[in-house]
Amino acid sequence: MNNLKKNILLAPFNLLYKISPELELKLLFRIKQGYRLNLSAPRTYNEKLQWIKLYDHNPLIPKCCDKYMVRQYVEDQGCKEILNHLLWHGFEPANIPFDELPEKYVIKVTHGSTFNIIQDGTLQISRKEVIDKCRRWLKAKYLPCYGEWFYGIEKPRIIIENFIESQDDEQLRDYKVFCFNGRARMIRVDTERFTNHKMDFFDTNWNRIQGARVGYPVSGRVFPKPAVLNELLSYAEVLSKPFYHARVDFYIVGERIYFGELTFTNGAGFGRFSTYDFDLMIGDWLRLDKQQETTDL
Repeated sequence: MNNLKKNILLAPFNLLYKISPELELKLLFRIKQGYRLNLSAPRTYNEKLQWIKLYDHNPLIPKCCDKYMVRQYVEDQGCKEILNHLLWHGFEPANIPFDELPEKYVIKVTHGSTFNIIQDGTLQISRKEVIDKCRRWLKAKYLPCYGEWFYGIEKPRIIIENFIESQDDEQLRDYKVFCFNGRARMIRVDTERFTNHKMDFFDTNWNRIQGARVGYPVSGRVFPKPAVLNELLSYAEVLSKPFYHARVDFYIVGERIYFGELTFTNGAGFGRFSTYDFDLMIGDWLRLDKQQETTDL
């Protein structure tokens, strides 16, 4: 669905969200998930993510959602060594120092998950195209009706980082560690993100979680256990500690770990799980502050 059509279809939800966020999210949740959202006693993972969006206003979240500001947070937690090298950052695309960039690099706009230009040395794109894309992306806003209020609080900017080379001929794999109350519980391995996206789920001992699927198909491939798995989990737990829940994304090249990003409401809490039981199993890992829960409408 293109963005214009999506914006038109969701316009009534955006309006309702301004009037009553709880009511709007309940309606959208029922449409997307097919079951009633219970905010007074949330049980599933997706229900608890809605609760977090509505009632958790941790001031660190907006900073850590921004791909530039999060770098300082990672450094403050003593994890500077896993940051990718920053080549440039700024607010005006026309100021990008194209002549000083290496052959390979990645351009990102800091408030979006798909606002990337990956120059692997083969991409044919003009400077004007880069500038135009970045200007368009910088103006993009998150849809209010999804309730992810924390995106765009920090002024979006452009960052340019080193291109991380894969050790094989495949696209770089994403290792996404799901942490609950500061404890790593699950790892999602994303492959073929730009062609035929696949997601495989593992526990922290690197056993495949059978029957686990959320939206995208499972590759079913045998992935070797990372040599740095323990270090990966340790970094994830350090970075997720101040939050109810965080998905901490990494890349691994050989035995080197690179930080990717922090995400607090995976899929905005609307991801379609393969089974309700899987949604419920993950929800059981997340403990919310009962003193802050509200009465269900």
